[in-house]
Amino acid sequence: MAKNKDQSQKPLAQNKKASHDYFIEETYEAGMVLMGTEIKSLRTGRANLNDAFATVRNGEIFLNNLHISPFEQGNRHNPTDPTRARKLLLHKAQIAKLFGQSKQEGYSIVPLKIYVRNGYAKILIGLGKGKKQYDKRESAAKRDAQRDIQRALREKQKVAR
Repeated sequence: MAKNKDQSQKPLAQNKKASHDYFIEETYEAGMVLMGTEIKSLRTGRANLNDAFATVRNGEIFLNNLHISPFEQGNRHNPTDPTRARKLLLHKAQIAKLFGQSKQEGYSIVPLKIYVRNGYAKILIGLGKGKKQYDKRESAAKRDAQRDIQRALREKQKVAR
């Protein structure tokens, strides 16, 4: 039986704090170089993206502080360090563009979510500009106002029925 395509796009790990701390301007889909049984741990949802960040070194992009817990039924090929730097697979032009933009003041490369597509682990990374405290308050106020509008519309539809 074939898997549903929507199910294969379900996020295995998500960085919910990224949209709170950054204005995400561009997103890129990158492959990840994994070792041993890390993919099995990812598929069971044992990854943490909260403190992760990406850096560019020697024309390659690496993801740091991504915590993938060791697989319990793993063998000797399990990586010993769960937070090791993992190489991301992007085109050279994309890496050069990200490197140039991340060198600007206030910009950084932020991982957003990890998912599996066609059997391969993919990560969605974004170029984010850091929010100031007043920006965070403003976006929270907009979110609350939108929630109140939706609530009022639902109530109005209930009364109309």
